[in-house]
Amino acid sequence: MAHTGSVASIPMDELRALVNKEVHQVMIENSKADIMSGTSNHKYPPIKKLPEGQALRILVTGGSGFVGSHLVDRLMTAGHHVIVIDNMFTGRQRNIIQWLGHPNFQLIIHDVIEPIMLEVDQIYHLACPASPPHYQYNPIKTIKTSTEGTLNMLGLAKRVQARMLLTSTSEVYGDPEVHPQKETYWGNVNPIGPRACYDEGKRVAETMMYAYESQANVEVRVARIFNTFGPRMHPNDGRVVSNFIIQALQGKDITIYGNGLQTRSFQYVDDLVEGLIRLMNGPYSLPVNLGNPDEYTVKDFATLIKGLTNSNSTIKMLPATKDDPRQRKPDITLAKERINWQPRVPVREGLTKTIEYFRKELEESGEIVPTGPNAARPQQHKSKGVFKDKSDSRKKH
Repeated sequence: MAHTGSVASIPMDELRALVNKEVHQVMIENSKADIMSGTSNHKYPPIKKLPEGQALRILVTGGSGFVGSHLVDRLMTAGHHVIVIDNMFTGRQRNIIQWLGHPNFQLIIHDVIEPIMLEVDQIYHLACPASPPHYQYNPIKTIKTSTEGTLNMLGLAKRVQARMLLTSTSEVYGDPEVHPQKETYWGNVNPIGPRACYDEGKRVAETMMYAYESQANVEVRVARIFNTFGPRMHPNDGRVVSNFIIQALQGKDITIYGNGLQTRSFQYVDDLVEGLIRLMNGPYSLPVNLGNPDEYTVKDFATLIKGLTNSNSTIKMLPATKDDPRQRKPDITLAKERINWQPRVPVREGLTKTIEYFRKELEESGEIVPTGPNAARPQQHKSKGVFKDKSDSRKKH
């Protein structure tokens, strides 16, 4: 970056703009250089050519993350113009590398807790760490992302008259006393527990959505997402699917926190993305559960993964984590009736694809050390090495 004067003398907005511009340009040039030199097999996936006026300008916050990048793929191939904003805390450049430099795609390195001025037709607001170790690493920042970040996106939606979808979570139900969970259930959340920064953050984010709908006539959609898995999951996100697969593939102990009798419902990422798109473009505006009612105990799920990977790992029980929900299963009646959605990919089929993805990750890295239940920042990938956390202290916000 070439300019005169000290960096400290540059206004923050101007500095951020310069950094964004330079980072984005470097990414594009690197991508083009790889293609021109033949050192990369990078080719843009085919996209649909939409008639004039049908291509939307769509903003995806958190678009370089696990779910966000799959959503970006669907929107891009459908022929829309997509803008991703991401602060890259849990996002990975490799998840959206296939679109860098495409005329319909733009990546902006930006944190949603800061306002941004854009012209868009739709906003998918996904930005927020979803893994307990990641969102507990900096609970204040997690709360800010769900509150200030959501307010900023709602302000943008109001200014440009865009429809906005919030990816909320099954965590709004807390440790549920109703099973399965319907959208009408108000939840059982510990407001001062270690998970509260995420649970309560999402609950107030939903409140904000409907406040803007009633007071400012913003078109809103709310998806309550249950456990989701698939390729591009962060290898160290510390959740059941990634940890179990990585441990099984490396022949390490498959670690379960608690007695393993707690239940979870797992949906494949492609099904979730389909649900998000249907919800965004349908007429229903109240919260909708998006999840797979196929329920497993965590112990049975570990046994399933051990079998699918042909692993000799031992399943090991460790002390339970605080406020870990005992049961989690969505009632998706509303999704079936209102947006004509239900999961299509069987869990075993999705796991097979996910196992193959993590097998390739291991081939590249040499070893992956799974994240435990304690708060931790996302560990950075190091080719032919170990994912290492180079920070010993939490950032203050």
